[in-house]
Amino acid sequence: MADAVSLSDVSAQFTWLDYVVFSLMLAASASIGVFFGCFGKKQNSSEFLRAGKSMGTFPVSMSLIASFMSAITLLGTPSEVYQFGAIYWLIIFAYALVMPTAAFLYIPVFQKLDVTSSYEYLELRFHRSVRMLGSGIFVLQMLMYMAIVVYAPALALSQVTGMNIYVLIFLICAVCIFYTTIGGMKAILYTDTMQVVIMYGAMIFVIFKAMTDVGGWDFVWEKATEGGRLELINFDPNPLTRHTVFTILGGGYFTWLTIYGVNQAQVQRYMSVRKPYMARRALWINLVMLAILMLTCSYAGLVIYAKYHDCDPIKQGLITKGDQLFPLLVMETLGSWPGMPGFFVAGICSGALSTVAAGMNSLAAITLEDFIKGTFWPNISEENATRASRGLSLFYGLLTFALVFVAEQLGNILSAALSIFGMIGGPLLGVFTLGMFVPWANTKGAMVGTVSSLLFTFWIGIGAQIAKAYGQIVDPKLPTSIEGCLLNVTQSADYVTQIPITVQEYEEPLAIFRLSYLWYSAVGCFTVLIIGTLVSLCTGKQDVRKLNPESISPGVLAVAKWIPGLKELGKDYEAENSKEIQSTNLGSLNTGYVPDVEDGKLGKYTTSEVAHL
Repeated sequence: MADAVSLSDVSAQFTWLDYVVFSLMLAASASIGVFFGCFGKKQNSSEFLRAGKSMGTFPVSMSLIASFMSAITLLGTPSEVYQFGAIYWLIIFAYALVMPTAAFLYIPVFQKLDVTSSYEYLELRFHRSVRMLGSGIFVLQMLMYMAIVVYAPALALSQVTGMNIYVLIFLICAVCIFYTTIGGMKAILYTDTMQVVIMYGAMIFVIFKAMTDVGGWDFVWEKATEGGRLELINFDPNPLTRHTVFTILGGGYFTWLTIYGVNQAQVQRYMSVRKPYMARRALWINLVMLAILMLTCSYAGLVIYAKYHDCDPIKQGLITKGDQLFPLLVMETLGSWPGMPGFFVAGICSGALSTVAAGMNSLAAITLEDFIKGTFWPNISEENATRASRGLSLFYGLLTFALVFVAEQLGNILSAALSIFGMIGGPLLGVFTLGMFVPWANTKGAMVGTVSSLLFTFWIGIGAQIAKAYGQIVDPKLPTSIEGCLLNVTQSADYVTQIPITVQEYEEPLAIFRLSYLWYSAVGCFTVLIIGTLVSLCTGKQDVRKLNPESISPGVLAVAKWIPGLKELGKDYEAENSKEIQSTNLGSLNTGYVPDVEDGKLGKYTTSEVAHL
């Protein structure tokens, strides 16, 4: 039988030494920002946003991991496995498909065009209006995601320390704003590297100690089997089923391709390396580290179940959300080890800081390049551009803090975060894919396809959230037990008396609202491709002879000479390669391509013609 314990008992174990350990991590992050901001190379806007294209493989690979493997992964994945089973670990195989796709089909386009904002591509391929639309969608996506990322570790800290959650939110945002605004991209990359080490070290140590305490590997595996947590294969083809092999591999592939293929935060990292091949190497290292992290987090869920298999803390009333399970395990396992809970909290916060820093910097880049330079102040000086970059980072950090109060209403943080990437990221992936893989797509097709996709995915996502709020859709959780608890609600105010609630019955929701959240991105992407292609064919398809081959994915160019209507594009690409013409930016006259003022497309000129423009 489990001893009765209250949250006050748990939080009392977070001692002054834990605060010191946690504070040292925050101080180290801030110090890196001060170093690069005050003692490093003098920063201009390129240095601030792209680290002057001077970075090597290792810090970029660590930053790629840290950017989107945050507290959402560290807290949400163990909770997912505890409540729904370990099938989610199959997402590793989706990562294995995403990395080569991003490395060979998407990243080369951005590198050849040498963009700062990935949305520059949309103007060069289509029109400025498409660029503005894409940039606006990205800003919405990242602000929502960053708010969730800040809320998740604040929840964990509040759980284990007893501190006010809003004070903790402010602390996390303040430190992140400081080192990001002062140090720029270099500070972010090196801080991410340090934070990844802390994150992995904390997770591995906690899991090993907890596994040993509950009875070892065999006991964890035995209880997971008995509790049905090891159903690793489910070939149900129904897309309405929350997690199946097809949902995780197919839906997960498109969900994470939106991040590693076209997301501005990741593209900035690809563009910060000295040589193009370094970005590909960073992705391979990232893949290995991702696999290790996901296996570790998934196993953490099994260890948590072994610990609480007969005394579920949620049913017991000790905690209210699954995302609090891991912090509770940490305090009950390491509470008697002064300093170790602080180390774990530092690991959770490291993931949050790195993600928010990446988001702030990418949003600053988007706003500067796409809105300020692109629309309001095209001739801005380098000095003012650098000041604007810092000011924008500060602004988006403060805005993230404000939006955290919305994020706490979203429920399960893992599915909430991935739903956002699907609803918003899917249409973005679709419009980039349309431009890179459908050479005859035109501006009208891109605009209509993107807007239609965004409305469609939001209709599905918001409809699903409303249906869940009314109890029409309930994700079936695996059974848990409280038979082993020493229940005595008079011992602590933290226990909750369970009172039967009469649930009002509502009409059955539309079937599409039951669609697994992992399919949102695929739905959004294919909606853009289908509608965008059809509209382009109906309104006058793009003349491929006017396209710069470097704006098309290498995968399409490799087979273009065998496709009717694309032969000229393929021949042109081969001719360009044979002459070893190096493009730097489609907006520059050095590329041999200049904008066609009439339709926003790229018109091609000879070197002599460009010289006279």
